[in-house]
This record gives sequence, structure tokens and C-alpha cells, in this order.
Amino acid sequence: MLAENASIFYGAFRAVADVTLPVHERQITAIIGPSGCGKSTLLRAFNRMNDLVQSARVEGKILLDGDNIYAPDVDAVAVRRRVGMVFQRPNPFPKPIYDNVAYGVRLGNPRIPKPELDAIVEQSLRGAALWDEVKDKLKESGTALSGGQQQRLCIARAIAVQPDVLLMDEPCSALDPIATIKIEELMQTLKERYTIMIVTHNMQQAARASDYTVMMMMRPDRAGEMIEFDQTEQIFTNPRDKRTEDYVSGRFG
Repeated sequence: MLAENASIFYGAFRAVADVTLPVHERQITAIIGPSGCGKSTLLRAFNRMNDLVQSARVEGKILLDGDNIYAPDVDAVAVRRRVGMVFQRPNPFPKPIYDNVAYGVRLGNPRIPKPELDAIVEQSLRGAALWDEVKDKLKESGTALSGGQQQRLCIARAIAVQPDVLLMDEPCSALDPIATIKIEELMQTLKERYTIMIVTHNMQQAARASDYTVMMMMRPDRAGEMIEFDQTEQIFTNPRDKRTEDYVSGRFG
């Protein structure tokens, strides 16, 4: 994916200004920066989740395989099938574990044969490192799982429709340290098949888990802007911008 001079507005307010950002295939890109600088707004632009806010609009382009996902003839639902999303707090449906994973698959193919659906559910739960923990309770509610298991269930639900890109908006902020490490380890496995973008306030997590890092700050007009983008090791050891150095070292933000 690629953002080209992308600005995101809520009514007359510009929340994110003029971001040009390459998203490298099958790598993990972390978006960091102080609260309110537009990290989640930028992330949600990559699968048109901001469309759900009536006043939101995007100027510039966001390209997926060379096509602008904001072109007038592009279906936002089709974009979200290719660019899945996992949210800050686990949000499993109040349905059995099996139906949580199968939900999106059934929407796309209501007549899918049961054996094929069974295989997709198992494959997705294995892909989310959850199968061994839930294989004997697929008929139990997804909301009965622990917080970390619920988040992995949401990841299984997202990958069941075989997206190209997976967006994660602070996926570990509501989890304990052990569950957080499991999600970080899972991301390393998932990047073998998916391009991943993650928003995090946790500098240690960004340094551990990502290959590339985007540093965002808020301008005087309150619009968020990207001030630096590079390989994660470079951002955390030798950033070009003094503001990045101050932020990642804890002297700012």
C-alpha cells in the first residue's frame, strides 16, 4: 500500500496533513507519536473505516495494488475485505467461537459447504495461535474467553477472509504483559503472509515488533503530520529529527 499526499478531514478540521507513506509488503509498520496526533485516524484511512464518520473525508490517494481505494467506483466493503482490522479492545461477537470466525466468510459466500468452512475456521484459529486452546469448545461463546484469547479470536476472524493487509489499532493496550507478548509473537508469524500496520503507544513494543516506524506529531494548527519514517532500528537508535529522538527516549510526550 501507499499513501500519497493524504490528508484526512472531519468537517473543516484537518486531522492528518499531507502524509506520503510506503507500506512495505509482509513487514510490520508501527505508527507512533503523542496522543491526539492522528495515529488511529491515519491507520483507519487505509481501510476506509473513517467513512463511518459522516463528516470525514480524505484528500490525496491511498493506493492498494496501484488502485486508489478512495476512487468513486471503489466499494468500501470490498476494501475492508482486503484490508482487515483488529481494534484496541477485543470485540468478539456474542456468538460461539466457531461463528465468530465463520461470520465474514459466510457473508462473502453464503453457500459455502460446511467441510470447507470447517477447514477455514480451523486454519484461521491455528493462524491466530488459538486452535489448541479452543478446539474442544467451538460452540462456547467467544465472550467467555480471556482478554488475550478474545483478541486472538478477533485476529482469527480478520484473517479468515484472507485479507492482504492487517491493521491493528493498539491491539495490546487492554492486555496483560503475558498476553501482549503472545500477540507480538503472533504478529511475527502473521507477517509471513500479511502486511501489517500497527498503532502503539508502547515504545518497547514498537522497537520489538516492527520493521518500519512512522513518527507523527501535531502541528500548531492541531493537524497530525508524519515527521519521520524509516526502518525501526534507525528510528530508535539514530533518528534524523530531534523531536523523534526526544519522544522515543521519553523526554517528550
